[in-house]
Amino acid sequence: MAQPNRKITLQPWQDPKEQPYVRIEKVTKKFGDFTAVDDVSLSIYRGELFSLLGGSGSGKTTLLRMLAGFEMPTSGKIFIDGVDMSNIPPYDRPVNMMFQSYALFPHMSVEQNIAFGLKQDRVARDEIKRRVAEVLELVQLGGFAKRRPHQLSGGQRQRVALARSLVKRPKLLLLDEPLGALDRRLRERTQFELVNIQEQVGITFVIVTHDQEEAMTMSSRIAVMNNGWITQVGTPAEVYEYPATKFVAEFVGSVNMFAGRILEDEPDHVLIQSEEAGCDLYINHGVPVPLGTPVSVAVRPEKMALSKEPPATATGRNLSQGTVREIAYLGNLSIYLIELDSGKMVRVTQPNFSRLTEMPITWEDRVYVTWHPFAGVVLTQ
Repeated sequence: MAQPNRKITLQPWQDPKEQPYVRIEKVTKKFGDFTAVDDVSLSIYRGELFSLLGGSGSGKTTLLRMLAGFEMPTSGKIFIDGVDMSNIPPYDRPVNMMFQSYALFPHMSVEQNIAFGLKQDRVARDEIKRRVAEVLELVQLGGFAKRRPHQLSGGQRQRVALARSLVKRPKLLLLDEPLGALDRRLRERTQFELVNIQEQVGITFVIVTHDQEEAMTMSSRIAVMNNGWITQVGTPAEVYEYPATKFVAEFVGSVNMFAGRILEDEPDHVLIQSEEAGCDLYINHGVPVPLGTPVSVAVRPEKMALSKEPPATATGRNLSQGTVREIAYLGNLSIYLIELDSGKMVRVTQPNFSRLTEMPITWEDRVYVTWHPFAGVVLTQ
């Protein structure tokens, strides 16, 4: 029987017919002799929640400020909705920016703060009233319109700042560390609220953050930045599961890194000799590099398994021995620091199916550390 044709839905960045909404072409920004952003090219599509992720000094905030028009590129061009922004000042761009400090006017009520930009644009009074009421309901602050900022919690002030940015209906909303001032629990809850709001309004969001968890939770795609460069662009799953470089692997999540050399390279697998791992590493994909090439193998802690006895299927590959040196109990999972016989320390995370008092592996136990062939990623840079 013939199989029915199944239509594959492409994401905008996968569809060659789709045009980028934001196009950054070979942009460089220098401050004197210092290069903050170095020859960056990037495409962002309509309706994305896109994150620029990196540490301090990586260039992510400078890139955001160039999108807003607060900084001009030293070279290169920025297009928004097909329009070259080179000679367009910030106040004429279809962009709004939400700052980390929120910058609310303390003497104004919530609704006055939200309405301020519309009044500056001389929008009709009835239209201002309608749009403010609409956005207050969107951010779930309908009952707080008359309050002043000091009467609100940190999370509520954050939503007022977001409402003030959204009420002008920008084509592009830029958010600079939008959740940085919130405590951990509130930040986690607000991440999901922000995603839901973005999906409702359909505006393209570009977020700057140094928080990898925040970027992973909210983003359609992530650009990881380092020293003014973009080192990788991809979905959260792509960046985490298939890091392009050692920097990305180490910056996004925890990782164990083993140095080694290529022994075998076939289309369906690669075999790597590694003194650090204390065993040969078998990876179920090929790598287009010559035999003997130095490489690194990245293995995420949650993809490793611990046991006191060697697994029944053990072949000697992806199998190391060591001693438990530290255990961190985090409730839902435990982190084990294992000193391998080679002297290398590795981190293994295991879900806590049993109570702490019933844990089968404890301090100073001799253990086997194993992982599947698909768990490792070979990195050449």
